[in-house]
Amino acid sequence: MSKPQLKSAAAPASTQPPEPKATVSAAELGARQREISVSEFFTKNRHLLGFDNPRKALLTCVKEAVDNALDACEEAGILPEVAVRVEVASNGDSPPPASQANRFRITVVDYGPGIVRQQIPRIFAKLLYGSKFHRLRMSRGQQGIGISAAGMYAQLTTGKPVQIISRTSARAPAHYFEVQIDTKKNEPRIFENKKIDWESHRGTQVTLEIEGRYQKGRASVDEYLEQVAIANPHVKLVYHTPEGETKEYPRTIHELPPQPREIKPHPYGIEFGMLLKMLHDTRSHSLSGFLSSDFSRVSSKVAQEICKGAKISPHTRPRNIHGETAETLYKTIQSTKIMAPPSNCISPIGEKAILHGLYKQIKGDFYTAVTRPPAVYRGNPFIIEAGLAYGKGPEEAADKPERPKMPLAEGEQQEDDNELANVIRYANRVPLLYQQSACATFKAALDTSWRNYGVSQSRGALPAGPMVIFVHMASVWVPFTSESKEAIADYDEIRKEIKLALQECGRRLGVFLRRREHAKSEFRRRNIFELYIEEVVEACSRLKGGKLAKEKLKNQLQKIAKKRTGGAKTDEALGSRDGPEGLPHSIIVTAEGTEGEAPDMPEVAPSEEVPGDEKESAPPAGQKTRVDSKTKDKTATPRRQPKPHGRKKAVLRPAKARKRAKPGKS
Repeated sequence: MSKPQLKSAAAPASTQPPEPKATVSAAELGARQREISVSEFFTKNRHLLGFDNPRKALLTCVKEAVDNALDACEEAGILPEVAVRVEVASNGDSPPPASQANRFRITVVDYGPGIVRQQIPRIFAKLLYGSKFHRLRMSRGQQGIGISAAGMYAQLTTGKPVQIISRTSARAPAHYFEVQIDTKKNEPRIFENKKIDWESHRGTQVTLEIEGRYQKGRASVDEYLEQVAIANPHVKLVYHTPEGETKEYPRTIHELPPQPREIKPHPYGIEFGMLLKMLHDTRSHSLSGFLSSDFSRVSSKVAQEICKGAKISPHTRPRNIHGETAETLYKTIQSTKIMAPPSNCISPIGEKAILHGLYKQIKGDFYTAVTRPPAVYRGNPFIIEAGLAYGKGPEEAADKPERPKMPLAEGEQQEDDNELANVIRYANRVPLLYQQSACATFKAALDTSWRNYGVSQSRGALPAGPMVIFVHMASVWVPFTSESKEAIADYDEIRKEIKLALQECGRRLGVFLRRREHAKSEFRRRNIFELYIEEVVEACSRLKGGKLAKEKLKNQLQKIAKKRTGGAKTDEALGSRDGPEGLPHSIIVTAEGTEGEAPDMPEVAPSEEVPGDEKESAPPAGQKTRVDSKTKDKTATPRRQPKPHGRKKAVLRPAKARKRAKPGKS
């Protein structure tokens, strides 16, 4: 019995698996490791930069070149003038139609300050190289990726280098470069470098040849450039389409927006690791000097308060602060009451310019614009602006007269088109055309209760009707959801400000719609009265035996009818008088002309006028231009005089509140 027991006891030792032998040693695994350059990474992940399909790639290349051109002109104090040409590229054969072509040549020319010769290769052929990443100041570009990534895409799809011509002044020569990116080193490779004759005395020209697809409509190059003209009325833009057409977007504002200033980081906007880095890199020799010189809104008094709260000597060297002491300092900074960062680092579009852009590009009956006060997220100041264009314009409305609504059979629908509103989004004056549902702007538009303002809206959808919603975010650092810069991250502070701006636009729209609807109903009543006035006058004349003054009675009855149907208020709401009272920064368009802050639309800028040309004389100051819809003649009409300071301003209140304030009065 003992032998079997010995065998069974030894059995587990014999079943243990032998130790596996490594087929690849750690030294061999270590030899396979190598550094990856940023160019190699984005070469394999080009969809992160907006090059995930040919149609979007064509738009992205145009967008990056135009953004760089506008930034350069504005920083140099030059009114931007940009020419964009997109043409079908062919290899000697007859080029196919634009809708069937898959290869395009993009040329963008600006007449800005130009680029210094030594900087040209790195700007166009080195990723993450630029001057805008480390500064807190509003600009279109941020990361130093855009135009060099467009060149990288051209290199991948067609193998063609980027062609650049730049000139800094009329006395300096024009330099011509052909460059590509060395993806392993993320360094430029120069194929051509020479001086050439160029007709422009100053500026930059960029040419790219890429694989792409041209298609009109939503999220196209055409729509992008049209939206650029809306948000940048100070830009003169010329677009040569692949189909041979030329579209011009003249500037309507002949002055540059205010130049934003660079600011220092705000203490609320930094994280603990960034504070440690700043403590190590600072040139200040004391902690109080570091706090007051390296941050915005931190005075010497506030710096002393922070040092006292953290129980650290103000004379401590910043490099000696680390560990728990640095963590205590960080918590004290976050708990100290510090003034919000300055807003002079931001240059908003402005209500007047938004009205210019919307009125110039979009047909409508009502326009309004709102600029919110500056707000802060993560220590970064930002400003939200909103605009709204409603209606199809009096000309289009006249072509399609309103029909009485008939009862519908089961499953039948009205013939009129109930299209949803169109949301156009901007970040630092740049249109955002993709990833709409992921953007904080779109989510805020969905959250707004447009039904409160007389516009139909289904649950979880945009409002229905002929309406364009304009939203712009201006900030020193826009929190994009990806490197392609197509959507704004959904921060609570940003979403709240967008919603407040849209609600103000909605309130003004609601006042306009209620006034117009009430005026229409009163006007219909007046027409009915006038139909019966003739019968009443004839009947009274017969009763008097023909001895009644018909015209006098008719005029009296018409005055009574007008008084009973709102009188002058109805005429004002229907556009017979100037000025949408109670609707600041708004435009109302009627068949008789425009009312409110309608911008002047000069055909030629004052600096571009040709001597000897016959032009219409501009209306004198204090007057505006009204266009007669029948004769198209421009006549100067006096603008409504401002109210004296002693009178109260008109205050918008809900209809219920007005009834409670004046009971018993109509």
